[in-house]
Amino acid sequence: MPVQRHNVVISKTGGGVEVYPMKDWLREHPEENPTGRDPGDLTSHQLRAALQKAGWSIRRTETEVILTKPSSEAEASALDQVLGSTDDNGDADAGELVDAAFALEYQLRDFIATNLHTINVVGRHLKIYIDSSGRKGIEYPSEVGPIDILAVDEAGSFYVFELKRARSPDHAIGQLTRYMGWVRKTIGAGREVAGFIVAKAISKNLRYAVSVIPNVSLFEYEIDFRLNTANELAMPSPE
Repeated sequence: MPVQRHNVVISKTGGGVEVYPMKDWLREHPEENPTGRDPGDLTSHQLRAALQKAGWSIRRTETEVILTKPSSEAEASALDQVLGSTDDNGDADAGELVDAAFALEYQLRDFIATNLHTINVVGRHLKIYIDSSGRKGIEYPSEVGPIDILAVDEAGSFYVFELKRARSPDHAIGQLTRYMGWVRKTIGAGREVAGFIVAKAISKNLRYAVSVIPNVSLFEYEIDFRLNTANELAMPSPE
């Protein structure tokens, strides 16, 4: 039987979710840990049982266990839209769960943010937006929810990145255009504002939706994993 990853899923104010390894998340949020012990001292099954007893919801597939905090009815409904519904045993359709290609979405966000200057995006040289208070455009707060990545180019035009996590293309488009509208009406007044949706795979439905929306582009990402030999010792240079 394959090893099951245990991930904590947190709903975002503006829609969508963020995914974290369970033990890492509990270390960063000790107040949420019902055991009161270091997560590293317990097995994933022990932690899962304690969280479930505390009212957390559990969704399972053959390879993944997703845990969500006790939430209001509205939050639970929003999570079901993204993760898919479950049966009475907590078992879910693997196809309806969070995309496992880049299982930790905050890592995808941070990778793009860190390497933005090296990524060719519609032929523009982009950089992370930094406002007058020094706040960086990563999970940038707005009145309509946090923006995954907010970038600018040399001309001062704004670029809104939405990392697609919703099953519904309408939901993804709604989120992105909401963020773009907020930028255009506030910090980006008088400037060009474009939007990007980034996903492992772009559906035909999403392509149709975007075909009638100006200034929105779609991107599919690829993961290139390599192993480089590192046996050779660096010899000191002769003086």
